[in-house]
Amino acid sequence: MMVQWWAGQFALYILATAYFSCSHGKIKEYLSDTLINNVVADPRTGRLYVGAVNALYQLNSNLEVESRTETGPKRDNRQCTPPVTDACEEAVDTDNHNKLLLVHSAKDVLVVCGSVFRGICSLRNLSNAEQLLYFSDTKGEKSYVASAEEGVSVVAVMSYFTKDRDNFTVFLVGKGYGSHDSTKLISTRILQDYGDWVVFDSIIEASAVQANPFVLRYLHDFRFAFKDGGFVYFLFSRTLGVQDTKNFTFISRMCEDDQGYYSYTELQLNCSVSNTYNKVQVLINIIIPNLHIISHYTCMYPIRSINKRLVDVIGACYSYNGNINSKSANNMAFKYKCGAEFLPSPLASKAEFALSSEPALTRKGHLTAVAVAVEMGHAVAFLGTSTGEVKALFTGEEVNKDLLFDSSLQHLYITTEKKVISVQACHLKTDCQSCIDMKDPYCGWCVLEGKCSRKAECSRSIEENTWLWSPKQQCVQITAFAPPNISCRKTQQVRVRNVPTPLLFPVYFRCISCVTSDWGCQWDAKEHHCSDQDDLVYRSHIPGHCPQFEAPEPLLIPVGFEIPISFQGRNLGIYTVRRFTIGTDLMKNTEHPVFQEEGSKFKFRGHKVSLSTSMRKIDSTLTVVLYNCSVNRGDCSLCKHADSKYQCVWCAASHTCVYRDLCLSEQPELCPNPEITDIIPHYGPLNGHIAVTIKGSNMGIKKEDIKMITVAGVDCVHQEDRYSVSTRYKPWLTGTSQVIFTYRDPNPNYVTPAKGPAAGGTVITIEGEDLDTATIDDVAVNVGGVPCEVCIRVSSYIFLMKNKNELKFICLCSGGRSIVVVGNGFDLIQRATMKVLPSMDEFPQGTAPIEVCIGTIIVKFGDGEWLVGSVYYARKDDIPLAIIIPAVIVPMLLFIAISVYCYRRKSQQAEREYEKVKHQLENLEESVRDRCKKEFTDLMIEMEDNTSDLSEARIPFLDYKNYTDRTFFLPSKEGANDVMVTGKIKIPENRRAIVSQALNQFSNLLNSKTFLINFIRTLESRPDFNARSRGYFASLLTVALHGKLEYYTDIMRTLLLELMDEHVQNKNPKLMLRRSETVVERMLCNWMSICLYQFLRDTAGEPLYKLFKALKHQVEKGPVDAKLKKAKYTLNDTGLLGDDVEYSVLTLQVLVHGEGPDVTPVKVLNCDTITQVKEKIIDQVYRNLPYSQRPKVESVALEWRPGSTGQILSDLDLTSQKEGRWKRLNTLAHYNVRDNATLVLSRVLHTQSFHQHQDSHEEKNALLEDDNTYHLVRQADEIDEGKSKRGSMKDKAMTKAITEIYLTRLLSVKGTLQQFVDDFFRSVLCSSLVVPPAVKYFFDFLDEQAQRHDNVDEETLHIWKTNSLPMRFWVNMLRNPHFIFDVHVTEVVDASLHVIAQTFMDACTKSEHKLSRESPSNKLLYAKEISTYKKMVDDYYKGIRQMVPVSDQDMNTHLAEVSRQHTDKLNTQVALHQLYQYASKYYDVIIQSLDDDPAAQNRQLTFRLQQIAAALENKVTDL
Repeated sequence: MMVQWWAGQFALYILATAYFSCSHGKIKEYLSDTLINNVVADPRTGRLYVGAVNALYQLNSNLEVESRTETGPKRDNRQCTPPVTDACEEAVDTDNHNKLLLVHSAKDVLVVCGSVFRGICSLRNLSNAEQLLYFSDTKGEKSYVASAEEGVSVVAVMSYFTKDRDNFTVFLVGKGYGSHDSTKLISTRILQDYGDWVVFDSIIEASAVQANPFVLRYLHDFRFAFKDGGFVYFLFSRTLGVQDTKNFTFISRMCEDDQGYYSYTELQLNCSVSNTYNKVQVLINIIIPNLHIISHYTCMYPIRSINKRLVDVIGACYSYNGNINSKSANNMAFKYKCGAEFLPSPLASKAEFALSSEPALTRKGHLTAVAVAVEMGHAVAFLGTSTGEVKALFTGEEVNKDLLFDSSLQHLYITTEKKVISVQACHLKTDCQSCIDMKDPYCGWCVLEGKCSRKAECSRSIEENTWLWSPKQQCVQITAFAPPNISCRKTQQVRVRNVPTPLLFPVYFRCISCVTSDWGCQWDAKEHHCSDQDDLVYRSHIPGHCPQFEAPEPLLIPVGFEIPISFQGRNLGIYTVRRFTIGTDLMKNTEHPVFQEEGSKFKFRGHKVSLSTSMRKIDSTLTVVLYNCSVNRGDCSLCKHADSKYQCVWCAASHTCVYRDLCLSEQPELCPNPEITDIIPHYGPLNGHIAVTIKGSNMGIKKEDIKMITVAGVDCVHQEDRYSVSTRYKPWLTGTSQVIFTYRDPNPNYVTPAKGPAAGGTVITIEGEDLDTATIDDVAVNVGGVPCEVCIRVSSYIFLMKNKNELKFICLCSGGRSIVVVGNGFDLIQRATMKVLPSMDEFPQGTAPIEVCIGTIIVKFGDGEWLVGSVYYARKDDIPLAIIIPAVIVPMLLFIAISVYCYRRKSQQAEREYEKVKHQLENLEESVRDRCKKEFTDLMIEMEDNTSDLSEARIPFLDYKNYTDRTFFLPSKEGANDVMVTGKIKIPENRRAIVSQALNQFSNLLNSKTFLINFIRTLESRPDFNARSRGYFASLLTVALHGKLEYYTDIMRTLLLELMDEHVQNKNPKLMLRRSETVVERMLCNWMSICLYQFLRDTAGEPLYKLFKALKHQVEKGPVDAKLKKAKYTLNDTGLLGDDVEYSVLTLQVLVHGEGPDVTPVKVLNCDTITQVKEKIIDQVYRNLPYSQRPKVESVALEWRPGSTGQILSDLDLTSQKEGRWKRLNTLAHYNVRDNATLVLSRVLHTQSFHQHQDSHEEKNALLEDDNTYHLVRQADEIDEGKSKRGSMKDKAMTKAITEIYLTRLLSVKGTLQQFVDDFFRSVLCSSLVVPPAVKYFFDFLDEQAQRHDNVDEETLHIWKTNSLPMRFWVNMLRNPHFIFDVHVTEVVDASLHVIAQTFMDACTKSEHKLSRESPSNKLLYAKEISTYKKMVDDYYKGIRQMVPVSDQDMNTHLAEVSRQHTDKLNTQVALHQLYQYASKYYDVIIQSLDDDPAAQNRQLTFRLQQIAAALENKVTDL
């Protein structure tokens, strides 16, 4: 990196979003075959090194290729550890993306790192990049430098390292964290072998720059690395958590020779005070995700300001009180600027210490690259954008992150996706204005040389105003001349003053245009040209002195008649020859002589059409108008209506309108009478009301001329808007004329056919007389209120048709078979179409499929279509004739023939039944599919408010204590009343101090591994220490040892090894961990629960919560029987409501008493009980509160106010319906509550039963009767049961069949929830995402133990892993979402969750499930998806095996952090007290066991236990 450009004007540009571009220039470019990843330059030679996908190029400064090296693709897989051999089955040809290029000029070495082989680097010859100097893939993890993932950025800078007075060349690397990378964010890599170090080894170990490999909480994105003043700087962005994806920009600094990273310090950089533009965009090809900012901004931070703030931060860290302005602290920071081992590590500053800067530049578009240099004493930044801009240069492609200068700072190299471009721009601008418009700090206008150039290229540029710098926006401008113009034929000295830049001189060919120009010209009449001014006599310079003709008379000239034209002439004395000709463009090539009359008058005889002239033209202003009388005057009335000045007359001889002198015959004074030539139509009905068109001439010249139209003495309505002069006229009634119009009514007599199919399509013929009356547009025919189309109309027939059909015949198989379709009403059909659609049946193997052909017959009658049935074509077997069969065999053959015939009849019948059932199943499947799609769409829309903005704050996660209490102790016998949940133990006040001290001693005793192992073995040996007690004991032990989870893990490992050896020796290893029958098995379950808590919150919790909410929403959208706990929509067939209950959805407006006037709309069902309505109202009204903080159903009352009085709604009251001894729970339908009804929810002070709201003692007694209640479905009573017992088997079978019809609802619910189930399974069974460290650690432990035992195969290992994680933890979470969320799980929802949990269990087993019709519906429901889920489990286990191992040290670090965060929240003292109860119960046996153990005797464990017993319960001991 060219750090010398930062000297002097040293400032750091942070681009949250940016502005600037690069100018157009002479472009040299190199095109790569693949995507370019990195470009670096050698400052000594000017060479460029281009790292692309699968290639490395070496270019000279002119972008010409010097060498090219293939770097890929290579056989690799991220999950395989190098070297990659044939043992890695997953290895495939993988593209090698260049991750890092680094120039080490001193040793002539190029460092090249790619994405294959876990990011291993190589060394190449800087002079010849094809020469490989070093590469090794056998050094293991310590040589993994870069990242195997394309999206992880890598930066580096060359440095040095001192050891034992020897200096070593190293490079410091900054790298984000990938799922298969090393966890070091910043590392120091050596470039040679030294002692135990190998090339590329990381030689400094420091936890300060170590990523957490277990939870990707802080995501780093490195952008740039550079050195200055003995420090190394890294610029990067980072997120603050998994849920919070907002990026913040940091710069970190440490001393270049810091061998312990003691000086590593981070400083947050804010672009704007509010840090709105918070993600660094410098030197990186990336678009900000989920950040919609139109403009991008550039912020600048001087290095001196960064260093000053870092010194303040380090000083605050070194001081005792943390004050940032402490002088003593700053002295320490200066004294130990590289830190020290005895000093605290500053690591990172707080957000309030961030260095802020306001945006300096703004521009639309995403910034992708930056280069900085110093020009004219100013820091100049070149910024590349994602739209392909670098200043004014448009490349058309996104600019890559590499933007750099050549060694002479004369050219800028721009990198796009596949190009390297060299740009030098100034010389392309040819004028001053375009040069300064670039605002290019490298360019300016060289005034004396008239060119755009750099300052060094302009001679005399040191003189003032001889080189005008482009950014100053100043240019030389000529604003005036004296004289203002000059002839091109003259030479004259010009003085520059204040006139515009002169224009080109035009050429003039007429006198008036010459003398009126702006250039002071004169007209030479003799030579007939325009020239410069002089004193010649015949030269005119005033328009009035020009020779010209004017004042023509007359002005109106009729076409086709010659009329003499007179005009005036002026200034013609200079012409000695008095002969002129006249012409115009209309006179073509004809010219006429002009005769001079008196004085200046001239005359010519006129012309019929047009004129033309010679080249020497005299100015003329002679303008006349030509006109033609016949245009638009086709009859007499129009002609006489013309203006009198045109002298137009109607010539009777020619029947045209002409000029007066052109008509030689006598001109009539009056026009002929109006003439009617045609009437359309000729016939009309007697009652009129049809449109009639009258055609004729001389019918007026405007619509007002028509005064009245009558037909047979009846006035017609004049339709004025449709009047056309002298051509046609259209009234409502017609009148008499020479053309006869006849009044008559049509007379329809017959309609054929008389009948037709209801579907239409029949051609109807109407017969009658005079049916051609009026026009076809006036005819409308309706059949049964349906309009018909009139196809043809003649005088006797009208043909109507609604639709037309085509007749098609399809040949089926061999054809030739006559098919008879029998039915009713075929005589109504005019044209029928029969389609026989072929379909091939399934044939047994080896049978020719042509032997049986099935056709479905469809008959179309008009627009109707009927499915008739199927026909079967069968080819008869060729039976040889004339065979003499012995008389004995004939009966046998007859029997066989009859048998075959019967068999085929049966087979055909079975096939027909099969086709019928198959068709029904297809319809059912299509119906279920459509229903699932609709249900899923409705579910996603209705759940939008619940799931669109789910985050850690919105999902009601339980805190750690409640989570562990519910997971460890809720399944216990006492449940929620367990002392570990309540945290209350009864200890007398005067003994609390003694008990507390004794419990602390007991805790220390439990921390003795010898005692604890002995304690557990002794308890498990007792027959009355059952499985429940063992599980409870293990949970107590987990809480008691939570402060030392590393020790707890060690105890668990020891006990697991013993349990494993026991099962392996007993030849039943597959049974290990199957049940929680031992203490260690329960300890393992608790250990997983502890280690996966954060994973639940960060990753798996959201899809699990969405699944629960979706399932709850789906169940509650249909009827749920409050007594039977069965629902219409469920996944569990035993919980399926077997009756089709009628219901409707109501929207209630709920007002909460005492909480304001706002109402909340709540959707309920009219079949819901009042308790169910309350639950739904509470869920909606208090949806933002966790379940534990909501009011309980028993503590609220629901009041309906249909009128002025209110009514308390309850499940049972005196209005409840009774059927025998059965009483039905009240519903909204029972109370007749309507949609949009207003209900009031109010709290009651004390929980009351329903009968306490009644008024009288009799009413209370009536409600307290021992009656059975039901909700939707009443259970069969004794009478019904008796009838059922006496019923036939057929009735029972029908009852069962009717019940199972509703099983299709399971499919509907399953399809609706499928996406949520898949999302949850993926979140917990995807190794490519986050894998908790405990899972990797424990699975590696199981792998090691499996290798230790010979009789443990892959299937057994799979069972161990399944029993330890999916079965032991995830199934528990699936069945009990209230263990992790603060929610309430109803019985109906719980039943469906059990089905999903069972599916999860089936997916984790190796055994194949053989399904049949007798299989449970729950198994059949997910039978199709099980194979996919099984593959997910296998891939999950395989992916975890290939991950980077988690060492004991890393695991212990993680466990220690969990202990530190959560131990103080747990009831540790209560757990110790409860544990001691077991020690007390089995005291004598434990003492005996300790006495028999030599190790316990050496540690005096017996004595210590006796002391504790004496303190806790005054137990008599041998002390």
